[in-house]
Amino acid sequence: MKRILVVAATLLLGAGAVMAQQQVAVQQDNLMRSQAKSMYGVILKMTKGEIPYDQKQVDAAIADLEQSVAKIAKTFEVNPKQDVVNAHYGSSPKVWQNKAEFDSKIPPVQKAIADVKGKITDVASLKAAYTAMNDRCNDCHETYRLKLK
Repeated sequence: MKRILVVAATLLLGAGAVMAQQQVAVQQDNLMRSQAKSMYGVILKMTKGEIPYDQKQVDAAIADLEQSVAKIAKTFEVNPKQDVVNAHYGSSPKVWQNKAEFDSKIPPVQKAIADVKGKITDVASLKAAYTAMNDRCNDCHETYRLKLK
């Protein structure tokens, strides 16, 4: 009976650890998806003319990016050692192998956002802002993001 209880407790602890790791991976994925929604679902689509230019949406997207980029270092403190089920992108192990380098990529993104905030007034300035911000995002994505699908 004791053996059964020990085995059951061990299985529950193991399952709990796996669920905790998946929860961390989901939080990381949700943060990146939120940023993608603002960057690509709003800003990029406006620059391409896929949706009409709307200053309120632009301002909200910039504010969301500003707020969410500040959470990257904290959100990626823990390596979940697994990817989100059915995700298209995941985090490279390099994030945690060289955390200081990863974290050093965040301030340039924040600066790019701060530099364009309040200066976007039309599609032309939105295109320039998109390029400036996206270039800084890609500085990190090239090394630390993995395409899963």
